[in-house]
Amino acid sequence: MTMLIAGLILFVGIHALPMRPALRAPLRQRLGELPYKAVFSLISLIGLVLIVQGYGAARAAGPALVYSPPVWLSHVTLLLMIPVFILLVAAYAPTGHIKAKLKHPMVLAVKIWAFAHLLANGDIASVVLFGGFLAWGIVDRISLKKRGDIGGAAALRISSRGDVIAVVAGLALYVVFAFYLHEWLFGVPVIA
Repeated sequence: MTMLIAGLILFVGIHALPMRPALRAPLRQRLGELPYKAVFSLISLIGLVLIVQGYGAARAAGPALVYSPPVWLSHVTLLLMIPVFILLVAAYAPTGHIKAKLKHPMVLAVKIWAFAHLLANGDIASVVLFGGFLAWGIVDRISLKKRGDIGGAAALRISSRGDVIAVVAGLALYVVFAFYLHEWLFGVPVIA
């Protein structure tokens, strides 16, 4: 569990840096844009590796349950994951109505992903992992609003093409992930 928590601290901590422009700007200026991004990426990667290894180790040690969710909540999780994949693609697709309206679809995707997984997983490792990401997503969204960050979509031309790409590619990713990748990556089949 220590490795999982350390990974979350690194990953969420470095991703919290943009919430503090007074800290980030001087650091960016001192290091330079490219070195700053390299350090940011390296710390993120180390955090992610620790999260994956720590979560796997904690689950392998046996599920210390905080709560025992009913089976039907796993079906709710499956449904909630559909917009997650669409939002993830929308964050990187050309600006469509989805990105323009939501402004930060990636943050919303993380919050829905975390909440959905809290519905289906009641072990302590899952509560720490998904609860940590949900808390970060909530704090980040509040921070974005306070900073007046309206997202990159505001200044760009809006096209339905971005929405079509987000929906079609998001649904395709959802199917591939639900039927194949989730079990291959995490050892947990989504659809039996």
